[in-house]
Amino acid sequence: MKVVVQRAKHAQVTVGDNIVGRIDYGLMVLVGVTHDDTEEDARYVAEKVANLRIFEDETGKMNLSLLDVKGAVLSVSQFTLYGDCRKGRRPNFMSAAKPDHATGIYELFNDSLRELGVLVETGAFGEMMDVTFTNDGPVTLIVESKTA
Repeated sequence: MKVVVQRAKHAQVTVGDNIVGRIDYGLMVLVGVTHDDTEEDARYVAEKVANLRIFEDETGKMNLSLLDVKGAVLSVSQFTLYGDCRKGRRPNFMSAAKPDHATGIYELFNDSLRELGVLVETGAFGEMMDVTFTNDGPVTLIVESKTA
């Protein structure tokens, strides 16, 4: 499992003319799932994301977690994180999980964040989405599961 974590001042996902997910402050998280990702991977990455100390404390140091600042997550499924661009000019997506497997792992990731006390908004799995956000910092990190 691979996620791109971006500290955000605000973020939203639109499908067509409808806003399907929106947060005011927290993390924009793009979530990629591969074939052999497990429930353990989803829980591990969720715990890591919730507890990353990437928010500034009163002295300006990145010392606080999402839980500390009571921020939210906008979680968007993103199979293209497993795009392989090493050969040719068209990415190969063979490492991305099929929707039947990816959906369950993605939903478990989101549910695991919620169990940790995080407000989670989502995009629409498998849909064409417009994602807008303001990256705060900018702070952008990649988090991978133990089996990645």
